[in-house]
Order: sequence, then structure tokens, then C-alpha cells
Amino acid sequence: MDPPEFHLREATATPSDAARPTSRVKPPPQSTAISAPFSYSPSDDGTDENLLVLLHGLGDTHLPFSKLGRSFKLPQTATLALRAPEQIPYLYEQAFQWYPSFDALGDILARPDPTTAIEYITRVLDHLVNDCGWPAPRIHLFGFAQGGSVAAESALKWWRRGLQQQQQQQQQQQNPDGESVQPLGSVVTIGGPLLSYPTLSAVCTTPVLVFHRPPPKEPSLPGDGLPAFRKGFARVIDVKKSGEGMPRSKDEWYPIMELWSEQLARRQVEGLYEVMTEGSLT
Repeated sequence: MDPPEFHLREATATPSDAARPTSRVKPPPQSTAISAPFSYSPSDDGTDENLLVLLHGLGDTHLPFSKLGRSFKLPQTATLALRAPEQIPYLYEQAFQWYPSFDALGDILARPDPTTAIEYITRVLDHLVNDCGWPAPRIHLFGFAQGGSVAAESALKWWRRGLQQQQQQQQQQQNPDGESVQPLGSVVTIGGPLLSYPTLSAVCTTPVLVFHRPPPKEPSLPGDGLPAFRKGFARVIDVKKSGEGMPRSKDEWYPIMELWSEQLARRQVEGLYEVMTEGSLT
């Protein structure tokens, strides 16, 4: 998982950047609200404007992803690597799963139920927004394999719940102007498909990047993987690369960095800087 290189250049703030002023330094997440272990790192430059939440894959822990998140050194971006709450049964090593993944014989489930994981991430997001002061559009999810599925499903759950709350407020005339739903900032899933086929009254406006490998290499997508994403999300970036596993080269990381350079918010702090990938310098 070689980290990509970043370059910075001064940029001009846009009106949307200042649309919702928040504290420059956010309080760290609390273990009283997040039951499983996690690793939080504030932004290196002292301005917590964005939060990158990293979700590991099946059988892993949060520790490698904590290191990965810090290695990006994204400007004005804190990182939060979460460990899945459930340990894989009958294994004595540190191997965790986001939701029940195996049957009684130890075979992988063909149709797993991610409900417990989605509810867990929703509670984490509520804590980050309500207690730590992160606006939902400043929170970005990154997940590998099973963690990618949980990230994408959680973004849809967050959006769906917002639509329902908006509808209830309009019916009760508490929100007659129809204040817009606050989506999450972005989702990057590395080979993690949706586990549901979304049915929404309005598609989710969170941009999602789907990085995958051609089968039989892993992580690959099922045949209906991309149509399911396009059913739920307004903008789906399809990145299919030969090889195996996590993105490794600059070429493979580039689309992810390009998305983040578009979506990360920026605060004017003694000079404003824009995230630039190497290819965008030319």
C-alpha cells in the first residue's frame, strides 16, 4: 500500500467552503461512544477541516489502516481508523469482521446481513457529527473489501435517514423551506460491493469511487455490482485496474487522490492550499 505523493499550491476559497463555519480543531472521538478500538489522528497542519474514516477488510484490524491514513498527509484532514466490533469465531489471532461472515461449517456466507455493521457505523457518525462537531459533508469514508461494502451501505443509510427526517419535518411544517439533506463527503470502496439493491426516493449525492480488479483477481465485483451502485448514487466513478489487492502504484492511487482533491473542504488559514496530485501539475 505505497502512499501517493501530494503537492500543494495556493488556492482561492469558494463560498461553499465557508457556508458552514466549524471549529478549526475538533475534539477527538471518545471510546465511550465508539465501543470497538480505534485510532484517531488530528490533521498534521493543525486544522481539522475534513475527516477520513478508514474501514479494514475481513480478517484484519484497524492498525494498518491507521498507518495508511496518516501516510496520505492530506491537508486539513484528520484520520480515524475503526476496528470491526466482531472477532471471527474460532480464531485466536487478531482477526475481525464487520458482520457475521461464516456459517456453522466455516464457509463464507453467500448472502450476509450487514445490518449490525451499518447500525454501528451510523452510531459512530452520529457521535462525530453531534459530539465532535464534524459536518457530515466533511466526513469521507474509505473501505477495503468488506469494509468498502460497509462504507457504501452506511453512506446510503445516512442519506436515506436524512430523506426520511426531511419528509417528516415538512409534513409537520417544521422545515417548510425543505432544507437539503446533508450527505457524507465521499466514499471510496476498494472492491467492496453493495450488499443490497438500493431503492430510494432520491439517489444519494455522495460521490462514490469503486476500485476493483478483473476477476478472478481480488478484490473484484459481481456482475451486478456497478449497476447496484448506479441505482443508489448519483455519481459513480468506476476504476478497474489489473493486478491484485489494494492500489499499489501512483497510477492506481491517482483516481482516488483526484476525487479527494475535488471533495476535500479547505479553510483559509494564513494562506489556502489546494491538494495537487503529481499528474495535475503538468
